Amino acid sequence: MLPLALQVRDATVRYGVVPAVTNLSLELAKGQITTIIGANGAGKSTLLNAIAGILPLEGSVAFFGQDIGKHSVEQRVADGLILIPERRELFGSMTVEENLLLGGYTQRAHIRTIMEGIYEDFPRLKERRKQEAATLSGGERQMLAMGRAMMAKPKVLLMDEPSLGLAPLIVREILDIVVRLKDLGVSILLVEQNARAALRIADMAYVMENGQCILAGTAAEVSANPRIEQIYLGHHTPASAGD
Repeated sequence: MLPLALQVRDATVRYGVVPAVTNLSLELAKGQITTIIGANGAGKSTLLNAIAGILPLEGSVAFFGQDIGKHSVEQRVADGLILIPERRELFGSMTVEENLLLGGYTQRAHIRTIMEGIYEDFPRLKERRKQEAATLSGGERQMLAMGRAMMAKPKVLLMDEPSLGLAPLIVREILDIVVRLKDLGVSILLVEQNARAALRIADMAYVMENGQCILAGTAAEVSANPRIEQIYLGHHTPASAGD
């Protein structure tokens, strides 16, 4: 059994008095991709933001066995827990290289060496290193967000909708990069509305509805569930006689 990189127990996250996530538990094994799928408003992004420390979380969060519930966002980043937010949040007026340097602020002693490694993994970023981030295409901006996160030498990446707004060919390229990051030893918790694509690359999967987990298992098990096939994967079972 693989050691756990991340363990969330009985998580509840509220906006004011309204719970957006309720009593949710999940695990991410070291070196694996675990995906969370569900409709808009299910609470997926809220959960990631709470794990990252941006929103208060009732319950517990353990990072490689250590309780980090009281750690600030900055402490979690220093621990190696990095969020790539849905909107990427790049500095548009800064160059690609300047954005990468900001991402590596916890790794100052080795920052140039790490950057050269990022350029090897993302050759398109090297080609555009002097361009302002605002001039990049959507796919390139997502690559920059991923590269900037990798500058911090993460152990766990929380990825929120990396395929959002991208053309299908670019989506495939971005998700191929997610798999490469896993191969580099990064554990990944992936929130993705493109359920079919997410389940194709994930090891484990959770399905959220109305702030709760309604199904969990291997990606193959979740993909084969008839309800998930019908609602999220677009497979509609013909009605039988008498239905």
